Amino acid sequence: MEPILQTQNLTKSFGHLMAVNRVSLDFKEGELTSIIGPNGAGKTTLFNLISGKTKASAGKIRFKGDDITKLAPYEIVRKGIGRIFQITNLFPELTVYENVRVPVLARKRETSRLLSLDRSLRDVNEETSRILGLIGLSEKSDITCNALSHGDQRLVETGVALALEPVLLLLDEPTGGMGPEETDEMVKFVRGLNENRNITIILVEHDMRVVFSISDRIIVMHSGGVIADGKPDEIQADERVKEAYLGR
Repeated sequence: MEPILQTQNLTKSFGHLMAVNRVSLDFKEGELTSIIGPNGAGKTTLFNLISGKTKASAGKIRFKGDDITKLAPYEIVRKGIGRIFQITNLFPELTVYENVRVPVLARKRETSRLLSLDRSLRDVNEETSRILGLIGLSEKSDITCNALSHGDQRLVETGVALALEPVLLLLDEPTGGMGPEETDEMVKFVRGLNENRNITIILVEHDMRVVFSISDRIIVMHSGGVIADGKPDEIQADERVKEAYLGR
C-alpha cells in the first residue's frame, strides 16, 4: 500500500543553517507517529514544510501520491492535511461555537455568510454542533475562548482542525502547558481520533511519558536529520537516541 505521506530528500536551509537536512520518510495511513528531538532538531520546521507554511529548499513532499511541495497552505488543507500549532491560535473573543463554525463555513464555501444563523445554513450549524460533541465541549459552546482553560482551548483548536475534515493531522506539542490530568485527557482524545475516526496523526511532543504511551512509531531528529525511526521499545534501546536526547 502506498504511504499516505512521503518526504523525499526534504531540505530546508536558512542561510548557513540546515534546519531540515535531506529527510526521507514514509508515513502509513492510520498510523500514530511521534517526532521527538532536542530544541533545534528541525521538528517544527518539518511540520512547516509539510503544511506549506515554509517552502522547501530542495526535495519533495507527496500526499496520497500527489506532489504538494509547492502548494499554498490553504490548498494543502483542502487536500486533507490539518494542523494544530504549538502556540494556541484561536479567536479569543469569539465563543467556542463560533470558532468551530468558521472553518465549517470555509469548507462549505459559505464564509460570506459568517454572521448568518438562518435555516438555510442548518447543515453548517448541525455540523458545528456535531464537532463540539466530538471534542466534549457542547456544554461550553457559548463561552468565549479567552475564558477557557488551556486544555479546553487545545480541544477547540482540534475542533477547528476537524471541521476541515482532515485525513492526516499534524499536532505540534498538543499537551504543552497542561497539567497531568489535562494531559491524560488529551492523550485519550488523540488516541480516540486515531483509532475511532481513522485519522493518521503525526505529533511533535516533548513529554516522553506521552510519547511512549501513545505512539505506534517514534522518529528521532537531531541537527536537522533523522537519527532513529522505530517502535517505542526500539527507540528506548537505541544507543544513538540515548546519547543525543533521552539520556542514559
